[in-house]
Amino acid sequence: MITPLPAIDVPSPARTVIQLLEDAGFEAWCVGGFVRDAVMGRPAHDVDLASNASWQQLKALCDSAGIPVREIGVKHGTLTVLLEGEALEVTTYRIDGAYSDGRHPDQVSAARNIEEDLKRRDFTINAMAYHPERGLLDPFGGQRDIEAGVIRTVGNPRERFKEDALRILRACRFVSQLGFQMDEATFQAALSQKSLLGGVAVERMRDEMERFLLGAHVHDALLGTVDILAFPFPELVAMKGCQQHTPYHIYDVLEHTAWAVQNIAADPILRWTMLFHDMGKPGAKFEGPDGISHFYGHAKISVTLAAAVMERLGFSNHRQAQILALVKRHDDVIEPQRRPVRRALSRLEGNPELFRKLCTVKKADASAQAPQCAPRMQLANQLVQVMEAVLAEGEAFSLKSLAANGRDAMDAGIPQGPAVGEALSAALEAVIEGALPNQREELLAFLQNWAIGR
Repeated sequence: MITPLPAIDVPSPARTVIQLLEDAGFEAWCVGGFVRDAVMGRPAHDVDLASNASWQQLKALCDSAGIPVREIGVKHGTLTVLLEGEALEVTTYRIDGAYSDGRHPDQVSAARNIEEDLKRRDFTINAMAYHPERGLLDPFGGQRDIEAGVIRTVGNPRERFKEDALRILRACRFVSQLGFQMDEATFQAALSQKSLLGGVAVERMRDEMERFLLGAHVHDALLGTVDILAFPFPELVAMKGCQQHTPYHIYDVLEHTAWAVQNIAADPILRWTMLFHDMGKPGAKFEGPDGISHFYGHAKISVTLAAAVMERLGFSNHRQAQILALVKRHDDVIEPQRRPVRRALSRLEGNPELFRKLCTVKKADASAQAPQCAPRMQLANQLVQVMEAVLAEGEAFSLKSLAANGRDAMDAGIPQGPAVGEALSAALEAVIEGALPNQREELLAFLQNWAIGR
């Protein structure tokens, strides 16, 4: 069924390829996320096309027109056309065979028409096609589901998830990105088949979960899909219903975490940090005789759990180091004065950008606590201001910022080896504490005395 719809602005490269194909007697449609986003009125990019032309036929047309192509994905009927600085994927109408690997169809065969091609897609909102002249083709009610805010599979949800289990996390991701809810059949199928995610490559799950965390509606999505996410991320289970009976909290650990993730900038490092920051609270929790909850040492447990999750999901060492540093220090008490700020910078390997992120983490954490904790957000802003003053004055807070180096330490009589680092660390400690000025002559004297006193 062709549905009337206000004209969608199809980018020039896609229009050119559609015209190229149709001038040769074929047909082509815009498909996928571009159509979904355009129907929703969201910025629409990255057009994909589907056509009844084979990739070889399209390649011949592009070769004749002097348009370069890449034979990427031709096994599954996809040719990448390079036009006007864009890489446009064009896929032959197809019907997928069985998915024995739970990811790719074992074989594909040509579909007779665009409707058959759309039938193989995951969700109704992704199973629409648009043509600049013929309008919107919507055989499965994607436009209706967009209007209702529903994520629904095309056909039987159990079959769709069995074909590719990652679709379970994709459904959760669309809940987070779009603010939609899964229809009941889709939700129950995802919940009952979540164990299928055990066969999905960890990198695919990591990337899908990161898109989930960056969603504009991540708070509602995390609370609404936690029982599905619990299979690949069992650490979330203990957070659900873990009450925080303290004057500083009004939510359980999971909802506090959900608000903290929601309230921080959509930056991967920051959002993963907020997901992890209180993960250790269930393990640390105890209640005193007065009924007040305590979570002593929870940051340390959170670091252990976060490290395990990131190792399991194949995070880079650099990303792990940043996130673990922020999780470890998120609850540190730092007074808005130069000495405590210098010390905090030193604990973060002298990285000012990481200190800024830590302050952002502290603000998001406070925003998800009881209203009386709101002043902590202003305190975090003050910490940044103090740090800027420390930077402007060139104050020392790392070994690199000392006015003396390893050669100076050895010239002062300290033997090459670990002792050099120990001496410089002692000098830095004295500078941070304000007991020693960061001046070369003063530092050389300190190092000489340190060598004598060994």
